[in-house]
Amino acid sequence: MIGFYILIGAISLISWLVSNQLKKKFKQYSQVQLRNGMSGAEIATKMLADNGIFDVKVISTPGRLTDHYNPQDKTVNLSEAVYNQRNAAAAAVAAHEVGHAVQHATAYDWLTMRSKLVPVVSVTSKFSQWLVIGGIILGAASGATGIGFYIAVTGLVFMGFATLFSFITLPVEYDASNRALAWLKNKNMVSQEELAGSTDALKWAARTYLVAALGSLAMLLYWGLQILGGRD
Repeated sequence: MIGFYILIGAISLISWLVSNQLKKKFKQYSQVQLRNGMSGAEIATKMLADNGIFDVKVISTPGRLTDHYNPQDKTVNLSEAVYNQRNAAAAAVAAHEVGHAVQHATAYDWLTMRSKLVPVVSVTSKFSQWLVIGGIILGAASGATGIGFYIAVTGLVFMGFATLFSFITLPVEYDASNRALAWLKNKNMVSQEELAGSTDALKWAARTYLVAALGSLAMLLYWGLQILGGRD
């Protein structure tokens, strides 16, 4: 179990470093005011209209970095700061979330795949680690071919769904950022300085998903070795 705690510690440290850097970047680019004077809400509304999307609402949601697109009720949810502020960071986030709305409207394959996995992962993620650890403990008592082994393998499969979901999320997030930056540039919504800030901010946001995916894979491989590595 020492290896498990070392792995958890390493993943947590890397995740904290990336998250901390992301917050610094957004704070930095929040100081870069847009020359067009548009708020995040106005940026999002215009990008939706430019893409011919008129059935999606842009609303404000409490919190910080709580921005997201909800495909169920077709809403672009922008945190209060992003919704109201008029800077490069707000423009980047608002356009990125609309990027997801555009993906939804155009039936982007990776988003469709991720959406189908959501109900599965919402269930399996709650039980995967308990099944793995519980199965290993039972296996120590019942032997390598006992019920404990099969319980642990079931947990490992459940964990695999979460890992698959985290990797499918990567192209979804990167594509949304690419759509956002292309629109900001092509529609001359931002200056070169503002575009550079928006690009850097979205790169760091994407890295949080990359770290999460690699962390999920590392956990899957670790427990896979613990469960399957000792079998003949």
